Amino acid sequence: MTIGALSRKTGVPVKTLREYEDMGLIYTLGRSPGNYRLFGDEALWCVAMMQALRSLGLTLAEIQQLAGGYLRRSGEPIGPVLASVLAAARIRLQARIDEARETLQRIDAFEANHGEALAGGIGFELLDPRAQR
Repeated sequence: MTIGALSRKTGVPVKTLREYEDMGLIYTLGRSPGNYRLFGDEALWCVAMMQALRSLGLTLAEIQQLAGGYLRRSGEPIGPVLASVLAAARIRLQARIDEARETLQRIDAFEANHGEALAGGIGFELLDPRAQR
């Protein structure tokens, strides 16, 4: 199938599929005589794996590292490597959650400190030291 057909079957944009293929993350059959990228049904599995790993928060670099180890078939099981990458993704996600919680606390404090202005009782210009009074 062409990259367009693969895109239609997976819902992944052609540009993204080209990037994945250039990174060696999708099985390919090579190119047609007209220089079109060609893929077999096994590319559907690759794209599904990419979507699954991306949905877990893995970066493209992490996925490329995993794929490299998997494709080398070094005899080392991929599971422990994936577990390590998932642990790093968990740490990143927890940091983003903590940051979001801090932002919510700042919003709460702002609302508490500026409740009257937010309700329209006074204008924010009254809080501005340079505003004309």
